[in-house]
Amino acid sequence: MKKVLKLAALMMAAMIPLAMFSGCSNNGSLSGAVVDQFAAPTEGEEIAVMVTSEGTIKFRLFPDVAPKAVQNFKTHAKNGYYNGMVFHRIIPDFMIQSGDPEGTGYGGESIWGAPFEDEFSDYVRNYRGALSMANSGADSNGSQFFVVQAGPETLADVDIAGFASQTDAKFPEEVVQKYKEVGGTPWLDNVHTVFGQAFEGLDVVDKIASYGSEGGTPSKEVTIESVTIEKYQP
Repeated sequence: MKKVLKLAALMMAAMIPLAMFSGCSNNGSLSGAVVDQFAAPTEGEEIAVMVTSEGTIKFRLFPDVAPKAVQNFKTHAKNGYYNGMVFHRIIPDFMIQSGDPEGTGYGGESIWGAPFEDEFSDYVRNYRGALSMANSGADSNGSQFFVVQAGPETLADVDIAGFASQTDAKFPEEVVQKYKEVGGTPWLDNVHTVFGQAFEGLDVVDKIASYGSEGGTPSKEVTIESVTIEKYQP
């Protein structure tokens, strides 16, 4: 019962205003690009390397399915926009969120100076380790992002199959099984754009998440020292 109540609280938290990812929408174009979300980067592929005060996290990026989100993130990274920012919202067994220069959850903007549209795809989802856009409703993406930290144990009492995908009334069986295997936040699919996946440093994500609370207020300040875009070398 305690696990069910905690999960319900997390799902409610995913739908409260701006700083807390509000809104629920199926707007946005469906990308037909086929992407293996958990495949290793190929040599020479551009990756994002995020150095935090608790360690380094490395992400694959998915420009084929979320080109604007990736361009926005890469450009901000190259301009040093994220350097020195805090993870302003941290919830254990859920996610860690940053990308706001004000550190309040209400700041930041896209590289275009205005919100940009959602980019949903049935090929990338909010599995554990997903790098996704935070928003305040449909097509309101700016600079804030989060990394999904929830493990498979958080989904033990969830009817994953009951969630809707872009092209099906319910999640396909292979998606349900993947969520059961790796964990994640299926209720955020088709609500928050997935544009990357952590392939190294999930232990760092877990460490950062350990400083969070159910209300999202961190018990310790965790900062992003730098985000660089690099060519992957195996």
